[in-house]
Amino acid sequence: MYQKVSPDMNFVDREKNVGKFWRNQQIFEKSMKAREGKPVYTFYDGPPTANGKPHIGHVLTRVIKDMIPRYKTMKGYMVPRKAGWDTHGLPVELEVEKMLGLDGKEQIEEYGMEPFIKKCKESVWKYKGMWEDFSGTVGFWADMENPYVTYDDNFIESEWWALKEIWNKKLLYKGFKIVPYCPRCGTPLSSQEVAQGYKLVKERSAIVRFRLLERMLISWHGPRLHGHCRLTWLSV
Repeated sequence: MYQKVSPDMNFVDREKNVGKFWRNQQIFEKSMKAREGKPVYTFYDGPPTANGKPHIGHVLTRVIKDMIPRYKTMKGYMVPRKAGWDTHGLPVELEVEKMLGLDGKEQIEEYGMEPFIKKCKESVWKYKGMWEDFSGTVGFWADMENPYVTYDDNFIESEWWALKEIWNKKLLYKGFKIVPYCPRCGTPLSSQEVAQGYKLVKERSAIVRFRLLERMLISWHGPRLHGHCRLTWLSV
C-alpha cells in the first residue's frame, strides 16, 4: 500500500534537502568514480560567460545539457563533466566599455590594449558565485572546482593545435561569406550578437519606385530623420 501524499508538502524545501544530500555525500563524485575505466562518452557543452547574470533561459539549457550526460552515465559510460567559462567575445568587451566610459575601438586603443584586456579578465568573474549557486539549484552536475577557461594559454594553444591538425588534413578552404558588421566595434557580429541589439523602430522614410525608359528603376528614400534623402538606382 502506498502512503497518502500530503497536500502540504513543501517542494522547495525538499529540493534543497536533496541538493544538500548530494553535496554532503559527494554523490556526483561517486558517480564519476564508479565509471572509471569504462568507455568514454564526450559531451561538448558551450560554456556560459560569467560576467552576465543567469536568467530563466539558462535554466532550460542547463537542464537539457545535464540530461544527456546523466543518461549516458546510467548506460555505463564514463562521461567527463568538466565545467567551463567563456571569457572571450563582444559581450565582455561591451561590459567593460560601459564600466570605463569608453565608446568604440579607437577609444579602447587610446586607453591601452593591455589594461583593457586586464579589466576584461576581471569582469568575466563578476557573477561566478551566482552561476555556481544557480547551477547547484537546478541540479547541474559538473566539476566546478577545476573548470577550463577560454583565456587560459593552455586552452588557446589547444585550439591552435586543433586548427593546425585540420590544416594538415587539408580540411580548410578559403571562402567568402556576407556577415553583419559593426563599424563602431570594428568587428563582424554573430547572429546572436545582432539579435541582442534588435528592436522595432518607427521608420519615417517614404519609398517610391518609378519605371524609366532606360529600363531602370529609381528608388527615392526620404525625408530621413536628419533631413537627408537618398536616390538608389536599381537595374531591372
